[in-house]
Amino acid sequence: MANTKIPAGYVSDLGLYDTQSAIALVKATFQDALAGVLSLKRVSAPLFVDPASGLNDNLNGVERPVAFDVPAANTTAEVVHSLAKWKRYALHRYGFRPGKGLYTDMNAIRRDEIPDNLHSIYVDQWDWEKVITRDQRTVAYLEETVRAIVEAICYTLFVIRGKFPEVRTRLSRDVQFITAQALLDMYPGLDAKAREYEFVKAHKTAFILGIGAPLSDGRPHDGRAPDYDDWALNGDLLFYDEVLDCALEVSSMGVRVDAESMARQLKAAGCEDRASLPFHRSLLSGELPLTIGGGIGQSRLCMLLLGKAHIGEVQSSVWDDETVSACAAAGVILL
Repeated sequence: MANTKIPAGYVSDLGLYDTQSAIALVKATFQDALAGVLSLKRVSAPLFVDPASGLNDNLNGVERPVAFDVPAANTTAEVVHSLAKWKRYALHRYGFRPGKGLYTDMNAIRRDEIPDNLHSIYVDQWDWEKVITRDQRTVAYLEETVRAIVEAICYTLFVIRGKFPEVRTRLSRDVQFITAQALLDMYPGLDAKAREYEFVKAHKTAFILGIGAPLSDGRPHDGRAPDYDDWALNGDLLFYDEVLDCALEVSSMGVRVDAESMARQLKAAGCEDRASLPFHRSLLSGELPLTIGGGIGQSRLCMLLLGKAHIGEVQSSVWDDETVSACAAAGVILL
């Protein structure tokens, strides 16, 4: 069954060549704006890590990493799912101080992803992380950071529309914050994605706080690994996408776990065995700095800003035959 659905009458605002130019402009503009508003420095990052290090992101705990043997090193390597843990370790190794941080291009393969308009097995995002103080581990500081990221996104759209006036995308700078529990209370008869849709369609730009811990119905709003975000101080940034009539998640981010919250979340998730891994030992011993961080989807942001109906219009990946046929029938060019 095809998961791709192209809206009736959809025509891209930009042709193929202008799309490629616009993608480059989005990426160059946004990463500079992000670095400016959050005081970040660009660094190089790994494509793969040693699984014994504990640095790979376990996501929801069921996704299988792509692994391969490295004969020269007599070991196995895993392609990263994200750099959530690596970034924090890097901040420590590189000697970053509170108020300063890093960002990097993250490229990943998520083999178990089910491709559709918004999802691909290829993931590209800006991964960023920043050192904070103990008194900044608050919802207020998280919200301040979210607003700064939204400003960088809206500034990027301003630049894009100046260069390509045919782009019709409009975004709201006014971020509406709501906890996952309050969202459940507001729409008790809907599942999590439907709740997001209703709220984001009404408010255009929203941040859902508190993702990972079970809500009053016994289920978390969405899955989160227990060893990077503090489930009480994290969330997702979503924009209303008029082309697809959906709530488009652009970023997952949050204040990271300290030793106390990681121990608590590892126990809640039944993952206490991870405490023996090198990364986790460093965090539990207080060696690693307190941080805030997240990932911002590069292809997702290009989709949103350029008004595209399918993620394959802004990235090159592998698609099933039904997706290829559906896009071809609608005149959608997959890169």
